[in-house]
Amino acid sequence: MKRPLFCGSAAAVTTPFFADGTVDFETLGQQIEFLLAGGTDGIVSCGTTGESAALSEKERLSVIEYTVWKVGGRVPVIAGTGTNCTAQSVSLTRSAAALGADGVLAVCPYYNKPTGEGLYRHFSALADCSALPVILYTVPSRTGVALPVEVAKKLSEHPNVAGLKDASGSLAYGAQIRHACGDDLPLYAGDDATVLPILSLGGVGVISVVANILPRIVHTLCERWFSGDREGALELQLRLQPLISALFTETNPIPVKYALERLGFASQNLRLPLCPLSERGRSAVDGALSPWIGGYDEI
Repeated sequence: MKRPLFCGSAAAVTTPFFADGTVDFETLGQQIEFLLAGGTDGIVSCGTTGESAALSEKERLSVIEYTVWKVGGRVPVIAGTGTNCTAQSVSLTRSAAALGADGVLAVCPYYNKPTGEGLYRHFSALADCSALPVILYTVPSRTGVALPVEVAKKLSEHPNVAGLKDASGSLAYGAQIRHACGDDLPLYAGDDATVLPILSLGGVGVISVVANILPRIVHTLCERWFSGDREGALELQLRLQPLISALFTETNPIPVKYALERLGFASQNLRLPLCPLSERGRSAVDGALSPWIGGYDEI
C-alpha cells in the first residue's frame, strides 16, 4: 500500500498572463493565497489548466519555482512536467526536484501516440530520474492515447509511481484500475464531475479545475466523504454541477480564466491558440456563478 501524495482536493492552478503574454507572478501569488485560505489540500502547477503546452521550458520552471516559494511548504506542490518528449520530461522532472517540488504530474505523451510499451518506458524513465513521486495522468481526449490498465498495473510496482489522475471520461476505467492496482496506485479524479464516483471506488481525491473558484467547497466535498458523511458529499457534488458544466462549455482553461476574472483576479489572458470565451460561454459561466457571488465559498 502506497501513501498518497495528498488526499482531498488539489487545485490545478491557472497561469495568469499580462496582455503581452508574459507571466503575471503577482496575480499568481494572489491566486495561490486564495486557494490556501480556502483549505485546498494541494497545488498543481503547470498542468493542463496552467497552459503548460504554451509555456517555454524556462517559463514553466519559473512558474514552478515561484509556486514552491509562495506555498512555502503549507501543502504539497505538484509540478506538471509531462510533455510529448521523454528527454524533455526527464529534464523538467529533475529540475522540478531541484526546485523543491513535492511531486510531479506527468501526462501521457500527446501527438506521438505511443504504444503501451512506449508509455511504460516513458513513465519508467520519469520515475527513475529523481526521487520525486510521479502521478500518472491519462486524458485521452487531449492526448489521443489512453494509459492501458495493464501498463498502469506494471507501473504501480515502481516505488516512485505515486498515483493516477483519471480524466478518461469512463467510470469503468477507474473501476478497472482499482481492481487491478488497488492501493498500490492511489486514484484521483481528473474531472470535477466524477469526484464522488471516483471517491466511491476508493479514490483519494481530485485534481480540480472548479477548486480555482471554490476551493473550500471542493475540499469539503472530499472531507465529508472521508468522514462518512455520504449524503453531505452528494449534496455538494450536485450543487456544484451547474458550475462544473459551465466551466467546460469550451476548452479548459478558457472558461475558468473568465470566471477568475469575474472574481476580481487580474491578468486572465490566454495564449494562442486558445482565445477568449465566446459570448455564449460567458453567459453560461455568469449564470452558473451567480448563485455563489457574495458568498461563493460558503457551505
